[in-house]
Amino acid sequence: MFNSLKGIVTRKFGNTIFLDVNGIEWDLFATSSTVESVGEIGSEARIFTWLYMREDSARFYGFATEEERDVFLDLLKVEGVGAKGAVKILSNISVPRFITALDEGNTEALEAVSGIGKRTAAKIMLKLKGKLTLDDSAKSTSNSEKSEFQDVINSLVEMGYDKRDVQGVVQKILGELLHNEDFTSKSQTGKEEMIFRKALVDLA
Repeated sequence: MFNSLKGIVTRKFGNTIFLDVNGIEWDLFATSSTVESVGEIGSEARIFTWLYMREDSARFYGFATEEERDVFLDLLKVEGVGAKGAVKILSNISVPRFITALDEGNTEALEAVSGIGKRTAAKIMLKLKGKLTLDDSAKSTSNSEKSEFQDVINSLVEMGYDKRDVQGVVQKILGELLHNEDFTSKSQTGKEEMIFRKALVDLA
């Protein structure tokens, strides 16, 4: 079984990434955060994979991190979610925020995802609460990012936005900007301004 593919991004749109690996172009169905994080067309990327097979079809799913793939596979254990539903959930809520919502019993965060009603949210909570954890590296990254951009979070909270929503949005934006040269080349102040503007749009 394939664990990951490493190659050149040739195209990306919606929930799809085309990845050229030694002359073979793979068509990967991915979460929005993964599509945004792989970098620009022409850049090299490593994508963790999962092969979905049925009698009449086969499809590769791609993930930016092993952790995202693990959560995706856990979501498949929930009756009524399915592969496309799991991708939709993880396209709308980051892995750290998803796990936090489970730990806190926050079904409203799950219900906020389009297509996830109260019944499905309850099933997810019942099946997965207390069973998912961030690994040490993810915790370290999450904590350092929160600390680095805490001023942005504080400013948005002072404007009246819910703290958990703000933290989730900032985490999502950081994932999207991870390989954005325009972002990484900015000063700390410039990065904060960019995140602040994007967060206002997402929170509106």
